[in-house]
Amino acid sequence: MASRSELHVYRDSRALARAVAELFVATGRMAAAERGAYHVALSGGSTPRAAYELLGQEPWRDELSWSDVFIYFGDERCVPPDDEQSNYRMAERSFLDSVGIPRANVHRIRGEIEPGHAANEYASLLRADLGSTPHFDLMLLGLGPDGHTASLFPGTPPDTGDDGLVRAVYAQSQMMWRITLTPKVINAARTVAFAVEGAEKAQILAAVYEGPVDPVKYPAQIVAPTSGRLMWLVDEVAAGMLKTRAR
Repeated sequence: MASRSELHVYRDSRALARAVAELFVATGRMAAAERGAYHVALSGGSTPRAAYELLGQEPWRDELSWSDVFIYFGDERCVPPDDEQSNYRMAERSFLDSVGIPRANVHRIRGEIEPGHAANEYASLLRADLGSTPHFDLMLLGLGPDGHTASLFPGTPPDTGDDGLVRAVYAQSQMMWRITLTPKVINAARTVAFAVEGAEKAQILAAVYEGPVDPVKYPAQIVAPTSGRLMWLVDEVAAGMLKTRAR
């Protein structure tokens, strides 16, 4: 994967969060200047939360015209929006409540309804907003310790049902349903950025980034933007087992 992507290593989790926030703002400014709107798909997890919290504070929250920003989600757990496991709830509390974004610009996945209906509903929303092949300006992703990303889990070819844009998946390891964008949508983004931190991610990062390609085992390896930019933003300890290093 290294030949098709950019690796950026930061000294610690704080520097990584700042880099993600900077990418969010820079991508947004460019999108707004070139196309008049910024469409971004958020990821859940503790790594992006720190970046979101920066975006919700001064001076970051004044760096974008939030009326031009349109928020979507790369995946969601099938829980109500006020549940502690909800990616929407995390993003809302981290920065969406404090940046003055119009509520109509925030498009959550309705995890509280039947999973199949939620997936179909979100796919219809994407088609209505962004066309039959949505092109997000920025797709933020995380990397799970098992090699999953978004809600694409090991054991099944991750591009199954790609044309549906969004699908419901049952995460056996968590014993719960989740909704996820498909690789077709992820790989159509103009910029795809993984944010990875912590020593517990070092082994899986090395396997996904430098190891043999087996997307059934490591679904994150399916991520290869068609014509966009692929970035890996990682901290020093997560990069500790990589043979290839760059800054």
